[in-house]
Amino acid sequence: MFVPSSVELTIEQRIAEASCLLPGWGGVTGWASLHWQGATSWFDGRYADSTDRPVWLAVGGDDIRPQPGVAISAERLDPRDLVTVDGIALTSAVRSTCFEMRYAKDARRAAVVLSMVAYYDLVSIDELAEYAARHSGWTGIPQCRAGIGLAEENCWSPAEVDMVLVWKVDAELPPPLCNQPLFDLVGNHIGTPDLVDVEAGVIGQYDGGLHLAGAQRAIDERAEERYRDFGLECFTMVAADRSNPGRMAERMHAARKRALWEAESHRRWTAVPPPWWTPTTTVELRRALDADQQARFLRYRAA
Repeated sequence: MFVPSSVELTIEQRIAEASCLLPGWGGVTGWASLHWQGATSWFDGRYADSTDRPVWLAVGGDDIRPQPGVAISAERLDPRDLVTVDGIALTSAVRSTCFEMRYAKDARRAAVVLSMVAYYDLVSIDELAEYAARHSGWTGIPQCRAGIGLAEENCWSPAEVDMVLVWKVDAELPPPLCNQPLFDLVGNHIGTPDLVDVEAGVIGQYDGGLHLAGAQRAIDERAEERYRDFGLECFTMVAADRSNPGRMAERMHAARKRALWEAESHRRWTAVPPPWWTPTTTVELRRALDADQQARFLRYRAA
């Protein structure tokens, strides 16, 4: 079982204590179920203002007494959607994800939920789409479906998803590749940018607070210089840009206008991996890795 830090232990205590209220039927659902199943970094039980979110219990219509910090869902509950993980009754990852998406603030937040669940390989986009199709009468399913259409399987943080959503929704640009490794023409790895527009030759990077600090900023600047050496145009999104998607969309269009738009035969780079490279860009590919490969190729998760 995952060994939490002191802060995460408090989260897990909340989940375990809430599960004790289950009436012999049902399970912890939503963010708390996903956290317990391993999606710890992005499902921490906090609102944006750092206050605690309630732990949701799916009880299938059973009546239990409300408790502080606990919320009850009486929606129908299929026994096949119940699992037990480390002694705690939960709803399955796909049902828990669907629940979070249906009750998210909007379709974009729903897309972030699914993208971050996919980051941990708990649910693929296709699996969620199939589940949603079988539960068309549930509250919030239209929003869930909209979120499915916007989600990505290879974004590494909610901020990256936000950047991709600005690209696709606000800038109305063709879907990019996310965390797609780029190579020179003899197979050397150039880098793995957050966003790649292969047609135009544009890359986008999200720089949070860590990236703006000394040593990391120097690394980022060298990486950007390397991309430009290969004829790739770059743009950067920072935290402040998340509140002004229209302005960010303009900058994305400007980057495309500056780009070389080289024909594939003239590029000095490629998004096609060499034969020796092990691709990890989808949930299916990551699930197929053995334990040693996961430790090597998915080490960014530990960071």
